[in-house]
Amino acid sequence: MKLLLPEFGLLIWTLLAFLIVLFILGKFAWPAIIKGLKEREASITDSLATAERVKAEMAQLKSENEALLAKAREERAQMLREARDTKDKIINEAKEQAKIVSEKILADAQEAIERNKMAALIEVKNEIGLLVVGISEKILRRELQNRPEQEKYIKQLAEEVKLN
Repeated sequence: MKLLLPEFGLLIWTLLAFLIVLFILGKFAWPAIIKGLKEREASITDSLATAERVKAEMAQLKSENEALLAKAREERAQMLREARDTKDKIINEAKEQAKIVSEKILADAQEAIERNKMAALIEVKNEIGLLVVGISEKILRRELQNRPEQEKYIKQLAEEVKLN
Protein backbone atom coordinates (compact mmCIF):
# COMPACT_ATOMS: atom_id res chain seq x y z
CA MET A 1 0.00 0.00 0.00
CA LYS A 2 2.91 2.24 0.45
CA LEU A 3 3.26 2.50 -3.27
CA LEU A 4 -0.27 3.64 -3.71
CA LEU A 5 -0.12 6.28 -1.02
CA PRO A 6 3.46 7.57 -0.96
CA GLU A 7 4.77 9.73 1.79
CA PHE A 8 5.33 13.43 1.47
CA GLY A 9 9.15 13.14 1.44
CA LEU A 10 9.04 10.60 -1.38
CA LEU A 11 6.83 12.93 -3.38
CA ILE A 12 9.27 15.80 -2.96
CA TRP A 13 12.28 13.69 -3.94
CA THR A 14 10.42 12.26 -6.88
CA LEU A 15 9.37 15.76 -7.93
CA LEU A 16 12.91 17.04 -7.49
CA ALA A 17 14.32 14.14 -9.55
CA PHE A 18 11.68 14.75 -12.19
CA LEU A 19 12.55 18.45 -12.36
CA ILE A 20 16.29 17.68 -12.65
CA VAL A 21 15.67 15.17 -15.40
CA LEU A 22 13.32 17.66 -17.06
CA PHE A 23 15.98 20.39 -16.80
CA ILE A 24 18.71 18.12 -18.21
CA LEU A 25 16.42 16.93 -20.97
CA GLY A 26 15.33 20.53 -21.71
CA LYS A 27 18.93 21.74 -21.78
CA PHE A 28 20.54 18.93 -23.79
CA ALA A 29 18.03 16.50 -25.32
CA TRP A 30 15.10 18.64 -26.40
CA PRO A 31 17.10 21.03 -28.61
CA ALA A 32 18.70 18.05 -30.39
CA ILE A 33 15.32 16.30 -30.76
CA ILE A 34 13.64 19.52 -31.99
CA LYS A 35 16.54 20.18 -34.33
CA GLY A 36 16.26 16.60 -35.70
CA LEU A 37 12.48 17.00 -36.07
CA LYS A 38 12.92 20.32 -37.90
CA GLU A 39 15.58 18.79 -40.17
CA ARG A 40 13.30 15.85 -40.83
CA GLU A 41 10.40 18.22 -41.53
CA ALA A 42 12.60 20.25 -43.90
CA SER A 43 13.80 17.05 -45.53
CA ILE A 44 10.21 15.84 -45.99
CA THR A 45 9.18 19.27 -47.32
CA ASP A 46 12.11 19.25 -49.75
CA SER A 47 11.25 15.71 -50.80
CA LEU A 48 7.63 16.69 -51.38
CA ALA A 49 8.72 19.75 -53.39
CA THR A 50 11.14 17.60 -55.37
CA ALA A 51 8.41 15.04 -55.95
CA GLU A 52 6.04 17.77 -57.17
CA ARG A 53 8.76 19.19 -59.41
CA VAL A 54 9.55 15.71 -60.78
CA LYS A 55 5.83 15.09 -61.27
CA ALA A 56 5.55 18.37 -63.22
CA GLU A 57 8.63 17.49 -65.25
CA MET A 58 7.21 14.03 -65.97
CA ALA A 59 3.94 15.59 -67.09
CA GLN A 60 5.87 18.00 -69.31
CA LEU A 61 8.03 15.16 -70.68
CA LYS A 62 4.90 13.12 -71.29
CA SER A 63 3.29 15.96 -73.22
CA GLU A 64 6.54 16.53 -75.16
CA ASN A 65 6.73 12.81 -75.85
CA GLU A 66 3.15 12.79 -77.10
CA ALA A 67 3.91 15.82 -79.27
CA LEU A 68 6.98 14.06 -80.67
CA LEU A 69 4.94 10.93 -81.33
CA ALA A 70 2.26 12.97 -83.09
CA LYS A 71 4.94 14.73 -85.14
CA ALA A 72 6.57 11.39 -85.99
CA ARG A 73 3.20 9.97 -87.06
CA GLU A 74 2.58 13.05 -89.19
CA GLU A 75 6.03 12.78 -90.78
CA ARG A 76 5.45 9.06 -91.42
CA ALA A 77 2.11 9.82 -93.04
CA GLN A 78 3.76 12.56 -95.13
CA MET A 79 6.52 10.18 -96.20
CA LEU A 80 3.94 7.54 -97.13
CA ARG A 81 1.99 10.11 -99.18
CA GLU A 82 5.19 11.20 -100.91
CA ALA A 83 6.11 7.58 -101.60
CA ARG A 84 2.65 6.92 -103.06
CA ASP A 85 2.88 10.08 -105.16
CA THR A 86 6.35 9.11 -106.36
CA LYS A 87 5.14 5.59 -107.16
CA ASP A 88 2.18 6.95 -109.13
CA LYS A 89 4.44 9.44 -110.92
CA ILE A 90 6.93 6.70 -111.86
CA ILE A 91 4.12 4.43 -113.07
CA ASN A 92 2.58 7.22 -115.13
CA GLU A 93 5.97 8.15 -116.60
CA ALA A 94 6.60 4.50 -117.48
CA LYS A 95 3.17 4.28 -119.11
CA GLU A 96 3.84 7.46 -121.09
CA GLN A 97 7.25 6.20 -122.19
CA ALA A 98 5.76 2.85 -123.17
CA LYS A 99 3.04 4.65 -125.11
CA ILE A 100 5.61 6.83 -126.89
CA VAL A 101 7.79 3.81 -127.70
CA SER A 102 4.81 1.80 -128.95
CA GLU A 103 3.64 4.75 -131.09
CA LYS A 104 7.17 5.08 -132.51
CA ILE A 105 7.33 1.36 -133.24
CA LEU A 106 3.89 1.54 -134.86
CA ALA A 107 4.90 4.61 -136.91
CA ASP A 108 8.15 2.92 -137.98
CA ALA A 109 6.22 -0.21 -138.94
CA GLN A 110 3.69 1.82 -140.93
CA GLU A 111 6.52 3.70 -142.63
CA ALA A 112 8.26 0.43 -143.49
CA ILE A 113 4.97 -0.95 -144.84
CA GLU A 114 4.48 2.21 -146.88
CA ARG A 115 8.06 1.98 -148.27
CA ASN A 116 7.59 -1.67 -149.13
CA LYS A 117 4.25 -0.85 -150.72
CA MET A 118 5.80 1.94 -152.80
CA ALA A 119 8.70 -0.28 -153.78
CA ALA A 120 6.25 -3.00 -154.83
CA LEU A 121 4.15 -0.49 -156.77
CA ILE A 122 7.24 0.88 -158.50
CA GLU A 123 8.33 -2.64 -159.33
CA VAL A 124 4.86 -3.48 -160.65
CA LYS A 125 4.79 -0.25 -162.68
CA ASN A 126 8.23 -1.02 -164.10
CA GLU A 127 7.08 -4.53 -165.03
CA ILE A 128 3.89 -3.16 -166.55
CA GLY A 129 5.92 -0.52 -168.41
CA LEU A 130 8.27 -3.20 -169.76
CA LEU A 131 5.32 -5.35 -170.78
CA VAL A 132 3.59 -2.40 -172.44
CA VAL A 133 6.78 -1.43 -174.27
CA GLY A 134 7.28 -5.02 -175.38
CA ILE A 135 3.68 -5.40 -176.50
CA SER A 136 3.72 -1.98 -178.17
CA GLU A 137 6.92 -2.84 -179.94
CA LYS A 138 5.40 -6.03 -181.25
CA ILE A 139 2.23 -4.23 -182.31
CA LEU A 140 4.15 -1.43 -183.99
CA ARG A 141 6.45 -3.79 -185.82
CA ARG A 142 3.53 -5.63 -187.15
CA GLU A 143 1.58 -2.54 -188.13
CA LEU A 144 4.52 -0.50 -189.32
CA GLN A 145 6.16 -2.99 -191.53
CA ASN A 146 6.17 -0.68 -194.40
CA ARG A 147 8.28 2.43 -194.47
CA PRO A 148 5.76 5.11 -195.53
CA GLU A 149 3.36 4.30 -192.70
CA GLN A 150 6.23 4.38 -190.24
CA GLU A 151 7.35 7.85 -191.33
CA LYS A 152 3.78 9.11 -191.18
CA TYR A 153 3.42 7.78 -187.62
CA ILE A 154 6.75 9.36 -186.53
CA LYS A 155 5.64 12.75 -187.87
CA GLN A 156 2.34 12.44 -185.99
CA LEU A 157 4.20 11.63 -182.72
CA ALA A 158 6.60 14.54 -183.28
CA GLU A 159 3.67 16.94 -183.69
CA GLU A 160 2.05 15.66 -180.50
CA VAL A 161 5.32 16.15 -178.61
CA LYS A 162 5.64 19.74 -179.92
CA LEU A 163 2.09 20.53 -178.79
CA ASN A 164 2.72 19.31 -175.28
